[in-house]
Amino acid sequence: MPYIVPIDTPTLGDRSYLVHDGRVAFVVDPQRDIDRILGVAASEGVRITHIFETHIHNDYVTGGYALAAATGAAYHVNADDPVTFDRVPVRDGDVITVGDTMRVRALATPGHTFTHLAYALETGNEQVAVFSGGSLLYGSVGRPDLLGPGHTHALVRHQYASARRLAAELPDQAGVYPTHGFGSFCSATQSDATTATIGSEKLINPALTHDEQAFVDELLAGLDAWPAYYAHMAATNTAGPAAPDLSPPERADAGQLRKRIAAGEWVVDLRNRVAFTAGHLAGTLNFGLDGSFATYLGWLIPWGTPLTLLGETPDQIAQAQRELVRIGIDRPAAHATGTPHQWAGGEDLATIPRATFADLALIRHHRHVTVLDVRRNLEWGSAHIDGALHIPLHDLPGRLADVPGGEVWVHCAAGYRASIAASLLAAHGHHVVAVDDDFDQAHASGLLALAAN
Repeated sequence: MPYIVPIDTPTLGDRSYLVHDGRVAFVVDPQRDIDRILGVAASEGVRITHIFETHIHNDYVTGGYALAAATGAAYHVNADDPVTFDRVPVRDGDVITVGDTMRVRALATPGHTFTHLAYALETGNEQVAVFSGGSLLYGSVGRPDLLGPGHTHALVRHQYASARRLAAELPDQAGVYPTHGFGSFCSATQSDATTATIGSEKLINPALTHDEQAFVDELLAGLDAWPAYYAHMAATNTAGPAAPDLSPPERADAGQLRKRIAAGEWVVDLRNRVAFTAGHLAGTLNFGLDGSFATYLGWLIPWGTPLTLLGETPDQIAQAQRELVRIGIDRPAAHATGTPHQWAGGEDLATIPRATFADLALIRHHRHVTVLDVRRNLEWGSAHIDGALHIPLHDLPGRLADVPGGEVWVHCAAGYRASIAASLLAAHGHHVVAVDDDFDQAHASGLLALAAN
């Protein structure tokens, strides 16, 4: 039996796969930082001979082209994808033999994109797995709206038919190995499952348990905003992205950091929100490495803005760079390590008060404050604080003028996004308090108004 080794990228909610027979291997949907994949292959003692892309990805920069260049592997991409590089074109029904015992069969599964392929793995007379990419996920499917609203209604019906094709053509015991669905915004909904088979999906997946119209209605109603950087991914991937440069960027001293902030560049503090609010270089923005760092930074930063990274250690800078190259932010302008006192060059540090929802309930009895909710639309629609101003975090950079003067208490669902928002507001002169608390406590504090809109 083949060995299937998942290679997780939890910060983007994605998985790549290395599959081998003990001697040779193929890779499905490799991420940009291919050193991880080469490391897994080396530890397994196998040689990568084939690479398969299920689709031209919208949520990350592929490592397929670079991995093929590094290994000499055959790079299989849908023949109908308009790529500008040499690849092995593959179509529905094609069967590729890998090693002596593994056969990979391409299955057209449009829905996430029009040219999406899944790959069924066969050995002997058994179909053992399907690498379903963004088609059949755990308890869900990939989003059908990433190519724009003009295609959504066609793609959602393709997605339904594709999921049913996989369920009809593969045996119940075949394992399901999706690329998305582990927190990725490419997933229509989220599941806590970490493994599945065709048989288990037949019991729970709406694409396999609902009639077509019910599936379409439910899926479309559950879609919310997706990260702005997605708009750049397909163009990058069709051009054949090279391996990333992960060497440290230029070092910046305190004077250079101040100049970069004054010039409107982004200087990003990678520390967690507790450390940031306690003391930071004024004008810096907080995107902590302890959360969905690359997703939110890539979503909010005006594309092409020079970026400087601040971390306590070189390892933090290296981790941030690795995450950023996965979404096409390749070379930070500069970096600095150490402490905020060093970054400030002796100047006073800025601080942001932290509070709980209980604190907010108490303070509203004594004075007026603006409550800013930066959660997404579906979160707001489920429940929100009475009288709150709603500006989703991804809209905030363009709507800073909509935030009133005076004291602003900003919250999200757990604190991570609130700290990002608070740093943005503080950098633009607002008097801000960051609510660092679980949104369930807003209900316990009597703050919620159930929303009907």
